Amino acid sequence: EVQLVESGGGLVQAGGSLRLSCAASGFTFDDYDIGWIRQAPGKEREGVACISSSDGSTYYADSVKGRFTISSDNAKNSVYLQMNSLKPEDTAVYYCAVGSSCGGHYDYWGRGTQVTVSS
Repeated sequence: EVQLVESGGGLVQAGGSLRLSCAASGFTFDDYDIGWIRQAPGKEREGVACISSSDGSTYYADSVKGRFTISSDNAKNSVYLQMNSLKPEDTAVYYCAVGSSCGGHYDYWGRGTQVTVSS
């Protein structure tokens, strides 16, 4: 059974930082790409970042480039999202998800972790 468990969300002031973690199990980690997707109240889901487990290539939404960094630890089957210089508009539920390629369809999703940035 595929499981994705996010952690690390919370309340932070604008300009602050958070590090999200996604612990994955139930599949061969190296065979999939893993992304972070967020959804704010009343808004559509937005792909924030993605990393290719095969070669480590990373992709970012324009809204977070230069502020967020995605990384993975294949030995720990974990993916991280370091978020710096947070803005109130970064407030959302953040999900990690697994798919065959970044930018494509995600097959499995975690339950999400709430990130709230106060102004």
